Amino acid sequence: MSATPDTSLRIENIVASAKISESLDLPQIASSIKDAEYNKKRFPGVVIRMQNPKIAALVFGSGKVVLTGAKSVESLNKGLEILGDLLRSLNIEIASELTYKIQNIVTSADLGSGINLNKIAVGFNLERIEYEPEQFPGLVYRLEDPKVVVLLFGSGKLIITGGKEPEDAKKAVLKIVDDLKGLGLL
Repeated sequence: MSATPDTSLRIENIVASAKISESLDLPQIASSIKDAEYNKKRFPGVVIRMQNPKIAALVFGSGKVVLTGAKSVESLNKGLEILGDLLRSLNIEIASELTYKIQNIVTSADLGSGINLNKIAVGFNLERIEYEPEQFPGLVYRLEDPKVVVLLFGSGKLIITGGKEPEDAKKAVLKIVDDLKGLGLL
């Protein structure tokens, strides 16, 4: 059985934010955690890179954290747990149950064959499309439901961004496949 566009979906990156404390002492965190990066002139937070799962945590003095690089919701959960434990080990008061809000999920997919972007640009709803091949080789398609942006490339590869849950990408791909078949372009 060959892969279908919706089974070719792969999460490339999940970005999530969390409020873990009322305030954090960044110089203390940076000097206590091995390999933590802190250069106030370049970036206002401490960057903590985890290896397993491979996630970067951007920790700010406001007590807010941005987690990036996760490839699954499970690894996001694990990354936040690791960060919480790491900070608790420095005697920083962190709630035992940390929660995050997903800000963006970037997913890739493959239609399985090349597509004609010029014909798609003519066939799709023009208000939702940007296609300027001299500027960017992909066609930008903004969907309303789910509210995501899909980049379509002539190779048949897709990038779906702006999703808030993993299902959003699948819904978007199924809608695009449906639209393309409806126009006789797939």
